[in-house]
Formats: sequence, structure tokens, C-alpha cells
Amino acid sequence: MKASALFDVADLVTVVTGGASGIGLAYAEAMADNGAKVTIFDLDPESLDRETKRLGARGKRVDVTNKDALDRAFDETVAEAGRLDVVFANAGIGGGPGFLTLDGKRNAPRAFEQLDTEQWERIFKLDVTALFWTIQAAARHMKTSKGGRIIVTTSISAAKTESFVGTPYVAAKAGAAQLVRQAALELAEYNILVNAIAPGPFVTNISGGRLRDDAVQAALAKYCPLKRLGFADDIQGLALFLASPAAKYMTGASLTVDGGVTLGVAG
Repeated sequence: MKASALFDVADLVTVVTGGASGIGLAYAEAMADNGAKVTIFDLDPESLDRETKRLGARGKRVDVTNKDALDRAFDETVAEAGRLDVVFANAGIGGGPGFLTLDGKRNAPRAFEQLDTEQWERIFKLDVTALFWTIQAAARHMKTSKGGRIIVTTSISAAKTESFVGTPYVAAKAGAAQLVRQAALELAEYNILVNAIAPGPFVTNISGGRLRDDAVQAALAKYCPLKRLGFADDIQGLALFLASPAAKYMTGASLTVDGGVTLGVAG
């Protein structure tokens, strides 16, 4: 098979949650630039308007933690486009700093016993519960059209402990990763493939955009064998692969894109 056919996503009706910036925007760009019919769900009206115009995409201002609003947005998208082929379940929130500072000292306000219950609940609401609702909505429509792809943004934090990332985020992403596997198992009968992309440290607006700081990037890059953090174009090829015919026999997988961080420190 020729590569042009193997990775063909043209005309696929695609929804990207949290798609107006960061990793979600990278997914939306990759799909739109290759002919997919993209709709971005996001809360930021300015970014949503700017990026949908730039990409020739549709946009819906949606709070994914509001189940009724999320369901309506999916229903409207399918009513407009006629079907639903691909969903990038990407909307999420970061966990902030961990129990160590970037210079290896104990970060007292982020100690386990000091963690804020309100923050815990906010992270789980967005990174687990809203993800559950997104998969539900996608599956409902994809069953009607006899198949589809659901691609979830998890994290390398789902499968490892963290010193520099907040504990609630680590626990939530572990839950998200298991939710991917469970959904993949049940939905396989309907030709709905559910896979995860597990990024390492990427420069985005997450956690207040702290990874955009040069000093933070330099400190974290020391722990990456490739000696740098990830950027949007580092993840787009994987997004295209999972949405395309090239991944037609994959479900329940978690694909890591982290510059080698999970391998360990390379000096």
C-alpha cells in the first residue's frame, strides 16, 4: 500500500477536545492539513475563533465538565456532518509542581499531606470524569456509523511515579489510561478503536504555561535523553497514524512520545 493511502485521513469527521491550543491544536492541525473535517471543542473563545479560522475548521465553545453541554456539542457536530469518525479526547488540566522543586529540594506546600482536596477534585473532574463522558458520547455516535477512532491524551505519568509533577495528576492519568483499555475492550465489537497517546514533558499552556519558561525547560531537559522538551510538531505524526488506516488493527494501546524520558537519565 502506498503511504498516501496508508495515512489518508481526508474527509474524516474529527472532533478535538481542548483543541484550540497546545497538544490538542497540534492534533487539529495535523488532521485539518491533511483534509479531515475538523471541529474543535474549547473554552477559550479567542483562541477558538483564531485557530478555527486559520485551519478552516469548525469551532464550538464547550465546557467538557458539563455533561449536557458536551453531549449537545457532539449531537450538533454529527447533525452538521452526518457522522463521527475520529475523536481526540484531549482536554485536560495539569497537576502543577510536585513534592520536589526543580533543583531537587523538598517543596513543602506540595507535600502529600498538604495537597488541596479542591484541586484533587478539579483534576479528576476534567482528566477522568470528563474523559469518561467524552468516550460515552463518541461511542454512542460511532456505534451508529459502524466504527470509529477514539484517541485519548494520557501521559507518561500514568505509568510511573513523579517527583516534579503533582500527585493528583499522576493518579488521574493512571485512571485515564485504564479507562482507555476498558473502553477498547468493550467497544472492539463495534469496530471502535480506542488508543492513548502518552506524552512526556511538552511545552504547552498546561499548568499555567510553566513549561514555556526557559529555566524550567532547561531544568527538565536534563532528565531527557534527547536533551529537550517536546513541541507540537513532535506529536503530529503519531496523531495521524492512530487516526489513519495504518492503525486499523490497533486498540487498547498506549504509545509513548517523550524523548526517552521513561528510559531514565542518560547523563
